[in-house]
Amino acid sequence: MMDEFIYLNGQLVRGFEARLSPFDHGFLYGYGLFETMRSYNGHIFRLDSHLTRLRCSAESVGLTHSVLITDDGKQSLKAACVATLAANRLKDARIRLTVSAGEGDMTPDPRTCPSPTVLITARYLDPLSPEKYETGFKAAVSFLRRNSQSPLSRLKSTCYMENILARTTARAVGCDEAIFLNEQGYLAEGSATNVFLVSHGELITPCFESGVLPGITRDAVLEIARTSNIKATERWVQLNELIEAEEAFLTNSILELVPLVSVEGRIIGTGKPGKLTGDLLFAYRRLVEEAVK
Repeated sequence: MMDEFIYLNGQLVRGFEARLSPFDHGFLYGYGLFETMRSYNGHIFRLDSHLTRLRCSAESVGLTHSVLITDDGKQSLKAACVATLAANRLKDARIRLTVSAGEGDMTPDPRTCPSPTVLITARYLDPLSPEKYETGFKAAVSFLRRNSQSPLSRLKSTCYMENILARTTARAVGCDEAIFLNEQGYLAEGSATNVFLVSHGELITPCFESGVLPGITRDAVLEIARTSNIKATERWVQLNELIEAEEAFLTNSILELVPLVSVEGRIIGTGKPGKLTGDLLFAYRRLVEEAVK
C-alpha cells in the first residue's frame, strides 16, 4: 500500500516518499485534529460540513494558520481531498484529513511551530456487511469517562488514546463498540460513534453539553427527522434510558446508521434492529444518493 498517493503539505506523493518531522507537535503531543470522510461513487459526502467542523475546531485550539481557517484555505483543502481521491482512482473510499501544529521545538510550545502539517490519505472502503446491519452491534460501557467540561470532548482530536483503550476493552469482551458516560454519569457517545435511542416513538440523542462530538452523520439524521415530522430531542440522557429504549442505533460517516441491540449484555427492545432505525437508514442512503449523483 506504500505506492498509494498521499497529500502532504501541498503535494501529492507516493506513500513511500512521505516524510514527517520527528518534531511534529501532532506526533509529540497529540496537538492536531482530523476528519474521517466517506466517498460514494467518487464523491465525498458532506465534505463542506467536515471542513467547516475542522475550521471551527482549529480556531478553538489555536491552529490559526490561514490554510485552516480562511475561505481560500477551506477551498484549498477541499481541492486537496478531491485530488487525493482521484489520484488513487477510488470511488468508494475512506478519506482521512489530518492537520497538526507542525514542526516545532521539543518543548510543548506551539509558538515554535510556524507551519501546520496537512496530511490526506484515501483508501478503498470495504463497507460493513449487510448481515451486520441485520444483527446489530453490541456495546459495553467503558470504565473511562468523558469530561463534558473539556473542550476536547467536542473536537475530533488526534489525542485518541481514550477512544482506543475503550474500544479495545469492549472488543476483548466480545462487543463491537464502547459507550462513554460523562463525569456526571450521563450518556455521552461511543468511542467512534454518536448514540441515538427511541423511546415512545421519540428520537433522542445526548446533547452537546453531555460531552459529545458534533457528528456529521448525527446532524444528517436530525435533519431527516425534522423533514419527516419525527420528534427528535437533544438532551441529557441516563444510561438506563438507553437500555430500556424501544430501539437504538449508532452513527458515524463510515458506518452510516448501525443498529445497537444490546449494552452490557442487556437486550435493547426486541434485540433486533428497530423499524425507525431501518427507516432512517433508508432515508440516509437516499440523502447520500441525491448528494453524490
